[in-house]
Parts: sequence; C-alpha cells; structure tokens
Amino acid sequence: MNRQEKAQIIEQLNDKAGRASIAIVTDFKGVNVEDITVLRSKLREAGVDYQVVKNSLARLAFEGTEHSVLADMFKENCAVAVGYEDPVAAAKAVAEFAKDNKNFEIRFGSLEGKYLDVDGVKALSKLPSKDELLGKALGTMNAVPTNFVSLLANVPRGLLNVLNAVKDQKDAA
Repeated sequence: MNRQEKAQIIEQLNDKAGRASIAIVTDFKGVNVEDITVLRSKLREAGVDYQVVKNSLARLAFEGTEHSVLADMFKENCAVAVGYEDPVAAAKAVAEFAKDNKNFEIRFGSLEGKYLDVDGVKALSKLPSKDELLGKALGTMNAVPTNFVSLLANVPRGLLNVLNAVKDQKDAA
C-alpha cells in the first residue's frame, strides 16, 4: 500500500468518524469471510459502516474527531463499526453478532466522545431503539388528549344519565 492509498484511507475513516455518533472497535480474529459478510449486511441495514483497518491508520484517522478517546487504543487485528443515526442499533447489531460468533468480540467503543468498555456497549445494546422510543413517546403524547376528550365527554354523559333517570321516575309516577 503506497502513501497516497494510506492518506485516502485515513481521510475516509476520519470523515466517517467525524460524522459518527458511535464507534465500536471489534476483534474479528478467527471469524470467516462469510460471517463478516453477514455482519456487514446487518450493520448496513442499521446505517452502520464496518471497516477493517490498520491500527496506525486508525490512530491517525480518529485523532481530531469526537471519538479521539479511541485513538491510542488500537492494538492487534481490529475493525471499526461507525454508526451515524441510531447508536443503539449499531450496538445491538454488533452485540447480537458477538453472541452468535464466539471468535468475534467487542473491545471498546465511543458514544459521542465518551469511552465505552465492553459492558458499556452491551448495556447500550439492551436499550430500546430510536424507533421504539419515538413510538412510546408518541403513544404517551397521544394518550393525554385522548384521555382529556374522554373526560370531557363523561360530564354531559353523566348529566344525560341523571335526566333520563328523572324522566323514567316521572313516567313511572
């Protein structure tokens, strides 16, 4: 790999790290190509890029980005998953793959510039996704006016019931 290719890789990874909300560093030693391809497709569905990268290039690429806390931690064979929109989706995809493949392991990560150890990434993966949270928030916001309308409808309904009871009482007499 010549100097120009290295500079291009550094620039691309720096751009990805600069836009990413989460970066997860993994060890893929012992995982076959077919499994990595499956992981990449799952990550792509979640809006996450996954790239095997040389440690020296990753160090240079991550410096000066929000995820610079990871720059000095790249050692041995590693790959980086960078997620842009939903950090929980990225963590879930990587954690699920790690459960299914014993040779694949999560090393550490960075969520919006804050260091995450393995347990932190796994804890993040157990949170509800962005879509689930939006659905719950929308349901809660919708419940308030629905309950208010129902409450207002009960007032005339109660009055109507009283008037019907008085009418029935007068008809009976």
